[in-house]
Parts: sequence; C-alpha cells; structure tokens
Amino acid sequence: MPITRGIAPILLFCLLVPPLAGRAAMPLPQNEDGLPTLAPVLREITPAVVNIATIGQASEQNPLYADPFFQRFFGAPNRDPNANQSVGSGVIVDAGAGFVLTNHHVIAGAAKIFVTLKDRRKLEAELIGTDPETDIAVLRIPPNAISAVSFGDSDAIEVGDFVIAIGNPFALGQTVTSGIVSALGRTGLGLEGYEDFIQTDASINPGNSGGALIDLKGRLIGINTAIIGPSGGNVGIGFAVPSNMARAVMDQLLLYGEVRRG
Repeated sequence: MPITRGIAPILLFCLLVPPLAGRAAMPLPQNEDGLPTLAPVLREITPAVVNIATIGQASEQNPLYADPFFQRFFGAPNRDPNANQSVGSGVIVDAGAGFVLTNHHVIAGAAKIFVTLKDRRKLEAELIGTDPETDIAVLRIPPNAISAVSFGDSDAIEVGDFVIAIGNPFALGQTVTSGIVSALGRTGLGLEGYEDFIQTDASINPGNSGGALIDLKGRLIGINTAIIGPSGGNVGIGFAVPSNMARAVMDQLLLYGEVRRG
C-alpha cells in the first residue's frame, strides 16, 4: 500500500503533463547562454517599424494628449509650423508596394510627411488615405530595400497573451517594450468613432502612436494608438487598434481612397 500511494500521484502527474505541454505556447528562443530572449524575433521585425516626422502644424490631436507634457511632442501651438517635427511611428506592412500603416492623428494636417527607417534612411511619404473614425492612415514610401511585418489575426488573441510594442517614444529613437494583453474590446473612451481597442500594459508613451504591437511570432496584431497617462507618462494602460480592423480600413483606403460604411 505505501508503494501504491507513492506511485499514484506520479502517474497522475504524468497523465497531466502531455495535455499541458500540448497547449503551451511556442518556447522563446535562447541565447548562447541558454537564457530566453526576444532578440531573434526583433531582428526580423524592427526594420519594418519607422519613425514619422511632419512639416506643418497638425490640426488635430488625440484627446488623450491634451496634457501640456504631451504637447511638447505633439505640436503645441507655439511651435514653428514649418519645423520638422517627430510626431510618431509607423509600420511597413507591404515591402513590395511600400505601404505604411500609422495613426490618423499622427499625420493630420501635415504639409509633408517623412519616414525614417531603422538604417537612418529618410524618405518622403505620400499620404494614400486616412480614416479619422478609426484613427488609421496609410502612407506610401519608395519600396527600395525595405522590410515588412506580416499581419496576425487579432481576433485570435486572448487576455494574458504576451505582446511586444515597438515605436519611437519621446523622439528618442526606436524602442522595444513588452507586456501582456490586459483586456480586449475596450470601447467608450471617446477617442474614435469606432472603438474596439486592445488594452496592454506594454509601455507605450507619446511618440509610440502608429507603432507596432506584435505577438511572440513577430506578427502584427495592433497599431498602438493611445494611453491613459495622467502624469504625462506610461502607467501601464495603453491601447491599440486591432490589426484586423486596421487591415480592413487599409484595404478600403487603397481601393476607394476612403472608408465606405453602410
């Protein structure tokens, strides 16, 4: 009997392990010391996340950026309207055509738009179309030796999934942060006409707008759009437009030059 009691828990544990292992997420890559690392994924993805600067005073601002601290980075009234201002981020989603996704509020009112790649090339961008209701805009840059991020299925993500945010906070340069999906389907924030935000605690700050929210396989699952930051910085509550919504808006902008709704 003592042996039987000792074996039973072991057998039970062995029976439980395979299903748990089968459900486990893909293991993280490891560095040469055997430690988990996101570096291999980021090496593939970060060249496709760009900095966006504009010339011309923006006529619109995201309501969450009304804080005076934010105005330093998003066009305060006393700034020179002809100055080249680093205002946000963008994501190359089609390397062959040179299409870049970003936020409407990043480029709204701009006379000229410039995209700076990770390798420091600076390219003038053409505005293809914009949709204020979802805060999504599509730009085009010359498709010369550029990389793109592939779309993921934002409908398939769950609360608790790990995510990575990539952007250009405070015009510092490309920055990577990580966290989890904190909530899905956030609405009623008064930011956009159509809201279905992914909420994340990955650090998002002014300048991250239009940047990428990706999963651990490097697939785009959201366009970082806004934060709640009463003190002017990140407090762990950020929002992204789901990639499925952003892609649907992009398809209509490319096809019609506008979003046609019933």
